[in-house]
Amino acid sequence: MTKRPLGGTSRKRKRVSGFRVRMRTHTGRRVIRTRRKRGRSRLAV
Repeated sequence: MTKRPLGGTSRKRKRVSGFRVRMRTHTGRRVIRTRRKRGRSRLAV
């Protein structure tokens, strides 16, 4: 069986790049803002 992309558990993925983690920092909020501006359907994991 091959490894999935972005190896590791989904819990780790949430902790690193989840919505609430992004909103904690200034740069994270900037990430969300730019993704909203581009019209992304998924802003964060």
